[in-house]
Amino acid sequence: MKTILAYRFSAFGDVAMTVPVCIEFLEQNPDVELIFISREHFRDLFHGHPRLIFKGISFDDYKGVFGIRKLTRQLIREFKPDYVADLHDVIRTKMVNSIFKRHRYKVFKINKGKSEKEKLTNIWNLDKKPLKRTVERYAEVFRKMGFPLELSHQYRRRSEVKQGIGFAPFAQHKGKMMPEEKSFELARILAKTHKIYFFGGGKEEDEILKKWESQIPNTLSLSGKLTLKEELQKISELELMISMDSANMHLASLMGTRCISVWGSTHHFAGFLGYGQSKDDIVHVKDLSCRPCSVFGDKECFRGDYACLEELNIQKIIDKI
Repeated sequence: MKTILAYRFSAFGDVAMTVPVCIEFLEQNPDVELIFISREHFRDLFHGHPRLIFKGISFDDYKGVFGIRKLTRQLIREFKPDYVADLHDVIRTKMVNSIFKRHRYKVFKINKGKSEKEKLTNIWNLDKKPLKRTVERYAEVFRKMGFPLELSHQYRRRSEVKQGIGFAPFAQHKGKMMPEEKSFELARILAKTHKIYFFGGGKEEDEILKKWESQIPNTLSLSGKLTLKEELQKISELELMISMDSANMHLASLMGTRCISVWGSTHHFAGFLGYGQSKDDIVHVKDLSCRPCSVFGDKECFRGDYACLEELNIQKIIDKI
């Protein structure tokens, strides 16, 4: 039995995207055990295969250069891996990698395609082409080790009970979110024919969704009420999820639920469409040459008017449902 130690520490959606890749990898390689290192609060994402072993950590316990060295040495002592996979490639993991290399471990790391993504998000580049999907970039790390891996690009249904629509109207950055009044109107229209469950997080989002719940009959806000495990279970039981380009799209994929995804300043060409989700379920303003201007939605709008979100017609979402 070979042991692979893999790590990805953030962000929520990116970590969630590693899970179906890990599961399909283990199914195709029965003589491998995969130890996945990430932040403790992601633990509930990693259920689904007996040889996928999660180790949660808190970086409060491993601060600075000395903390990283302490963490890496602990991982070497505890797991003695045959292979090391860096699925993140940031400063912190580069430090971890260098210590593994000093101990004569060969480290395989993700190619995030930074230069390709810079070209894609250059607003003067009118020749936009889809890049490699992020899940394929994860898979390539395992292939470089010499293991076979063919991704199915199909999500797996986790529940036979399917009822109601989930709606996650928020995202980390403004460039990914529909204007609040559009989201409210969409929820109001859909609630006439479907039970709507609101998903969110953080005090401000909790308050907004609680207010919507009081104003729109046939809706229920789950924001701030569920553990991650409970939230995943609820998502698995939904008929459909409506999400921005955010973690909830990836949670829907993980739990085998169809997702209509809404894209503003970002674009699925960058490779972040939810695993197994259909391109036909993407909603965006197609005829804006400046899109995408950002991979993560964190840049200020070049035009200043966020036309990619302001001009988005919610009827497109309703029609897909």
